[in-house]
Amino acid sequence: MNNPLRQYFRRPALYISLPSKGNYYPPGAIEIPENGELPVFPMTAIDEITTKTPDALFNGVAICDIIKSCVPGIKDPWFMPSMDIDAVLIAIRAATNGNDLEIESICPAPECNQEAKYGVNLVGLLSGMSAGDYGSLLNLGDLKIKFRPLNYKNINQGNLSQFEMQREIVVLENMTDEEERKVKSNEAMMKISKLNIDMMATSIEYIIIPTGEQVDKSEYIIEFLENCDRNTHDVIRKQIGLLRETSTTKPQKIKCIHCQHEYDQPIALNVTDFFG
Repeated sequence: MNNPLRQYFRRPALYISLPSKGNYYPPGAIEIPENGELPVFPMTAIDEITTKTPDALFNGVAICDIIKSCVPGIKDPWFMPSMDIDAVLIAIRAATNGNDLEIESICPAPECNQEAKYGVNLVGLLSGMSAGDYGSLLNLGDLKIKFRPLNYKNINQGNLSQFEMQREIVVLENMTDEEERKVKSNEAMMKISKLNIDMMATSIEYIIIPTGEQVDKSEYIIEFLENCDRNTHDVIRKQIGLLRETSTTKPQKIKCIHCQHEYDQPIALNVTDFFG
């Protein structure tokens, strides 16, 4: 039996074309309409309650639940590629609370240095977002390296690991035994190095060697990253960073309301900007 109230259910507030164009999702993780635009619904009251659960926000579960609720075309947000994350969160924020996001900015002009609030056009942010060129190979000596974007699960796991590392560092700072602190510090540095290597390896889809063989086993790629020279390591790390930067939000033009100085304001989007 059809609910007679169905006609009063929420409706899509806007439609978005993902920076990834639906690429990099495993089968079944996304359904995109023929026109390529996903409908975005405003958050429900239940979604709003979900945002008030700190643990769920912290471990990523709340974000996944909200995305499935507001962008039903994304069936499994854990596999959402990195270039789509900000775009989807921005779209949900715009669908729920309107197109303007208020930010605080301090004028960099030495004679001013005044703080003020400004409105950021969220649809404008969306239009400026794109995906990095993950189809091209990085030629590095005899090797050709194919990269891939991290997905939300990779990024969330990395963030959780970094948080644990920060907690360990705080404990280290309070240690009074110098010898024990030195040992623990070395252990912490090894964990940080391993975390960085693992994240880099996850960003590499495969490496082509001169014989034409594609090496895609993660353990082989990790061993390579642990034993290559520093210059090779730095080039790979820099390329990964450049690919990620392409899909991040671009700085916005701000005109100071106090002195009329114009400057670029970086927009760093955090979960709390949308759901905190």
